[in-house]
Amino acid sequence: MDYFSKWPEAVPLSNQELHSDQGRNCESELWQEVMKIMGIKKTRTTALHLQSNGMVERHNRTICHYLSKFVSENQRNWDKLVPLFLLSYRSSQHESTTYTPSMLTSGREMKLPTDLMLGRPLKETQERSLPEFVKDLQERMDRVHEFAREKLKM
Repeated sequence: MDYFSKWPEAVPLSNQELHSDQGRNCESELWQEVMKIMGIKKTRTTALHLQSNGMVERHNRTICHYLSKFVSENQRNWDKLVPLFLLSYRSSQHESTTYTPSMLTSGREMKLPTDLMLGRPLKETQERSLPEFVKDLQERMDRVHEFAREKLKM
């Protein structure tokens, strides 16, 4: 998770390592035994150092919340849904920056399948030279980043 743009990356993998806070629910004997049986290595966040995990933990909770609404009964298709969730998250405006992660990383909004399905007009692209395009993009990125920094008080 990029803390400035809120751009997430998530790759569906089999569980191999679990990173958690030091909550009692993750430190019990039962939990330790389950992880041992399943071959899961556990690491944890430094005590009272919430900023090391805060945004990522919120993002992971959000992923789990949305995935739980869409996975099939046998819960074997969750890995197919992660890219769709990421598309949605990256194209959604964030309250803290007032921009989408896409705008903050690429200088433009994503063109989504729904834009085509619903017939939303795509912005006309102007014929410009490469140097003009690069200059326009840099100016747009500078403005967007400056505004986001003000919102984030950076």
